[in-house]
Amino acid sequence: MKSIYLGVAGLCLALLFSCTDIDRSIDDELRFEINTAPGSQGLSSYRLPLSDQLGRIPQDPKNRLTQAKVELGQLLFHEPGFATKSEFLEMTQTYSCASCHHAGGGFQANVAQGIGDGGIGFGMAGEGRQVDLFVEMAKVDVQPLRTPSAMNVAYQTNLLWNGQFGATAVNEGTESQWPTEGPISINRLGYEGTETQAIAGLDVHRHFFDAESVDTMGYKEMFDKAFPDFPVAGRYSNETAGLAIAAFERTMLSNQAPFQKWLRGGSAWMSDAQKEGAKLFFGKADCYSCHNGGGLASMEFHALGFNDFDPALVVNFDPQDEANKGRSSFTKNSDDDYKFKVPQLYNLRDSPFYGHGASFTSVRDVIVYKNEAISENSKVSASQLSPDFTPLGLSEEEIDLLTDFIENALYDPNLSRYEPSSLLSEMCFPNNDWMSKEDTGCE
Repeated sequence: MKSIYLGVAGLCLALLFSCTDIDRSIDDELRFEINTAPGSQGLSSYRLPLSDQLGRIPQDPKNRLTQAKVELGQLLFHEPGFATKSEFLEMTQTYSCASCHHAGGGFQANVAQGIGDGGIGFGMAGEGRQVDLFVEMAKVDVQPLRTPSAMNVAYQTNLLWNGQFGATAVNEGTESQWPTEGPISINRLGYEGTETQAIAGLDVHRHFFDAESVDTMGYKEMFDKAFPDFPVAGRYSNETAGLAIAAFERTMLSNQAPFQKWLRGGSAWMSDAQKEGAKLFFGKADCYSCHNGGGLASMEFHALGFNDFDPALVVNFDPQDEANKGRSSFTKNSDDDYKFKVPQLYNLRDSPFYGHGASFTSVRDVIVYKNEAISENSKVSASQLSPDFTPLGLSEEEIDLLTDFIENALYDPNLSRYEPSSLLSEMCFPNNDWMSKEDTGCE
């Protein structure tokens, strides 16, 4: 019955907007484009809730959102005090989750390759992060692929470029690929991707939580409030810390972006040029078919022929690393070779590195690449490329309009609201090393 009503509603809209004597505003045209695009779920499917509307935010049934969890998670996300498993004595307690996912970078790193343990400096907005030249390079904590955004992860059931984290959704049926040890083994706890990644990431990135450290850092009472039903024996652990961090991450929503305000009825928040770009996004350019829902992402994996890291620009990069093969590095299915997860699109200009290998440095260049649909990666054969990777036929003017929409209308200017005013440890964040302190003016 619902589909019948939707079909009738769509027909009525089509008839309404086909009348030549009706003066259609650009806002009407955009609303019509979104509501009638094939497969579109309509305007409401793109609206993000406010961050304190916990009941409206997608969440893991095994980790229901509470204010106590979110408040604890916000602090732990930025807290270097638990970074006690450093490979370098002098780097202990100098890095945090926010080292690679900070507000100034749109919750990306603002460098091509995120650097945790072994990194120093911050610059103005993360662009000054670098490897300390006095540490053993092979032990530095860097990733083989560009650091994905932690923003709007509530709308993604599985995380990382290959989607390896999360026991549900696209990973149902992949249980044979879950080892008994290592990061992917955390899938065995049964959580969704945000929770799984947060728990696994704490160990991967050399953090450690136990009753003693939680008490020493002053967080015991907050853990008790956040996890009153969790057995005391396991209440102060990487698992509960990860669950709190995941709860906070789910509230990191770009709900103050102009497009979001337009969706809530504020027609003046986007310029006419941005609205024209949005019409292209939901129309001719067909961006929405992959970038949909509240986060303008999806749980699809596509081979678009993007290049891997340039070895000259990053450290500890192995061209033969299985991570460069995308989804198949997890599924072990050759049909998934070079397929990477569709990323979210908000605040892209905060960290100007795009693609799993940071092979592009402007949003416009990515759009031009997709418009031409010519693979840049010689390892990806034509047969492996996504069937959706086809020329778009956009003019230079249309490329400019689409770039304006993505760069500016999808830009939330106030992400600092997700930063705490201070930490219980009173340490500096996102980094606590000497150079970052100088860069940020933190004492």
